[in-house]
Amino acid sequence: MNKRWIKVTFIILMSILLVFSMIGCSSKRTEQASSNEGGNNQKIVIKFSHVVAENTPKGQAAIMFANKVKEKTNGRVEVQVFPNSQLYKDEDVLNAIQQGNVQMAAPATSVITKLYPQWQVFDLPFAFADHEQVQQAMEGEIGKKLFSLLEEKNIKGLAMWDNGFKQMGSNKKELIKPEDFAGQKFRVMSSKVLEEQFKAVGANPVPMPFGEVYNALEQGVIDGQENTLSNIYSQKMHEVQKYLTLSYHGYLGYAVITNKKFWDSLPADVRSQIEAALDETTQWVRQNAKDINEQMLQKIKAENPKIKIHELTPEEKKLWIAKMDPIYDKFKNEIGEDLINAVRALRK
Repeated sequence: MNKRWIKVTFIILMSILLVFSMIGCSSKRTEQASSNEGGNNQKIVIKFSHVVAENTPKGQAAIMFANKVKEKTNGRVEVQVFPNSQLYKDEDVLNAIQQGNVQMAAPATSVITKLYPQWQVFDLPFAFADHEQVQQAMEGEIGKKLFSLLEEKNIKGLAMWDNGFKQMGSNKKELIKPEDFAGQKFRVMSSKVLEEQFKAVGANPVPMPFGEVYNALEQGVIDGQENTLSNIYSQKMHEVQKYLTLSYHGYLGYAVITNKKFWDSLPADVRSQIEAALDETTQWVRQNAKDINEQMLQKIKAENPKIKIHELTPEEKKLWIAKMDPIYDKFKNEIGEDLINAVRALRK
């Protein structure tokens, strides 16, 4: 009797296991079918890396872009923004884009000069008189030619974003005449043109990543730096600078770039939606970057009333230009005479 019940129990257990096994297989087939049916509708994640704070023009633009992409793709594409060098510093981001370790970035144009010296055209001192001239350069033949160079390095240029005109900060003395720069150590981005700019006025250029500038100023490793007012304020450089000269001597813009293979792999409708989001964001940056920098100037004055601020007069600016203008001819071959002439034509 016991043997019979043991046999019956065994048969029942085996039947139960068989039923659950069939249910499991059916469930896997259902999940697989669901996944295949989803196909191109699966979520696409884009990592967007940049080095500045979120309250700068670029920082705000990156957040806006992410929100617009989510809206236009109905959540199909998620742009994850990583500010403040969380993923990559200036010197690493181009390689990260090329290798596909990050899908999008917005490095300063000076950063790209490591790959193509032609991009130094945006570093030329006093190249642009106002924001309108900058936009003509970015959207015209200059910008088109520069973007076309990138594709052979597996990089695709998508847009140009504004930050604003650069100002000069120092801890040694007021920067009013060119000779005031003599012997001072100034942080620069990695660009030969920017190095020569400071050498032209007798200063010592020190190439350094953006994220290291505050500590270098605080510790006296460097005496000064050049940057936009939004970058100066967001990185608290005004707390460790005694003098600020509103010189408007150079322009700081960003190239919004992506990995070309990644971009080409996206469905056509997704690319169109991302481009639409990018265009709307770019227009916003163009309209608001100047205002943001003006707001940051007021905050700098309010938070550090001890900082001595001087705005160059037209006569003082002419002296700076006279010292720095020979850089144009010095880099004619490296940047390209056609690009140099295009910038000079805008200045007239």
